[in-house]
Amino acid sequence: MQVRNDVLFHALHADGLLMLSNCGDAGSARIAAAAGSKALATSSAAVAWSHGFADGSTLPRELLMASVKAILRVSSLPLTVDAEDGYSADPAEAAALVGELIDAGVVGINIEDGGGTPALLAEKIRAIRAVADARGVNLFINARTDVYLHGVDANLRVQEVLARTALYEAAGASGLFVPGITAEEDIAAVVKATPLPLNVMVRDGVPAPARLAQLGARRLSAGSAISEAMFGCVDTLTRQFLDSGKVAAAPYAPMGYSALNRLMGQ
Repeated sequence: MQVRNDVLFHALHADGLLMLSNCGDAGSARIAAAAGSKALATSSAAVAWSHGFADGSTLPRELLMASVKAILRVSSLPLTVDAEDGYSADPAEAAALVGELIDAGVVGINIEDGGGTPALLAEKIRAIRAVADARGVNLFINARTDVYLHGVDANLRVQEVLARTALYEAAGASGLFVPGITAEEDIAAVVKATPLPLNVMVRDGVPAPARLAQLGARRLSAGSAISEAMFGCVDTLTRQFLDSGKVAAAPYAPMGYSALNRLMGQ
């Protein structure tokens, strides 16, 4: 019997470290799947940039949905989508968007407190959980808290994260995402204090994957880092071409036309 993707995605957080390279479109999703990813995740920045929009809930919802459906067209792996703040300050509207994502086939989301209050995110999580339950889907709601990104006093950050985590867990969150956390002692303290699987994001100073797993983290995300590198490469090569009429060799081997065409045609 085939395991449902929502069940599978939860199981991937039960042991070891789930590695999510984060994609922005169907092409990068194909590459992630071909490279051996066990699940797919979008980066809100990568999706927005692929359409020529800035990150930060500025992408039109129809383009978000188009990107999600395109990714689901090329892969049957469990997909979690970065829903940012739900694209609304209204919990009901945020939940309605997530309902559309679930109907498309998404089994997980990130939703963040960002510049809003913890109480507001908790309300959004409750509304989203109700929508998912009504559809019979055990949606993996990854509650993202931006405490480490907003300059909170270093001596108070873990305490603030855990205070918010209690709210999010009670509201129905499945996991906890703390971008910016890097110190081993902070990671260990958060893991010890909550049963929610901890998601860490790639950043200078983040422990190696094997060490993260030892500390009890259950998910490592690339965030927008791969997309940033890709666009940096495009920028460099474009400028070189406009200046010299040549496309210089990249610092890493290009996939080549034939290999890319085969991959995209699968």
